[in-house]
Amino acid sequence: MSLSAGSTPPAAAPRWTWLPHPHGEAAEPHARAWLAAELGDAGLQLARDARQRPHLQPPHQGWDCNWSHSGERLLVALARGARVGVDLERLQRRPRALEIAQRYFTAREADWLAAQADRDLAFLRLWCAKEAVLKAHGHGLSFGLHRLRFEADDSSLRLVECDAELGAAQAWRLQEIAPGPGYLGALAWRPELGL
Repeated sequence: MSLSAGSTPPAAAPRWTWLPHPHGEAAEPHARAWLAAELGDAGLQLARDARQRPHLQPPHQGWDCNWSHSGERLLVALARGARVGVDLERLQRRPRALEIAQRYFTAREADWLAAQADRDLAFLRLWCAKEAVLKAHGHGLSFGLHRLRFEADDSSLRLVECDAELGAAQAWRLQEIAPGPGYLGALAWRPELGL
């Protein structure tokens, strides 16, 4: 698990940033400003599909972007030749974590969560990973958290099963991040030609 914004992500991983996000302000203008600077295009155009997922407009159609905000922070990602999704959550107590997992996650994930010493952290890791994949896919949480299953090894989560509509589980990459004190996030991406 990467634990700082300054660490070097694996080759071909999305670029990402961690920005202040004043409570009550729209996230898109802040995300757009960072994306425009990264792509060197002050006139950067974004459009949204029917599910409200943002898409970069020509001449940046080979790129993909996504963002998430929580509390006073914003996580923005940019990927070339891949679909990317992100999720950001504040670290806090989740008293209903096991109940939520038993209802919405897979049975194996709920069993894993029940065995964790730090259930709040484990729940958020799974939640962020699932939401990041589903945001990259474009359907978000409405697609169903039970339609993809993660397993944990010593230090990371990996997608091991998913609905055929998400593609092959092994095609997905996940980078867990703790971009700053009190926050946890995930970047998920799948290489895709002709974005």
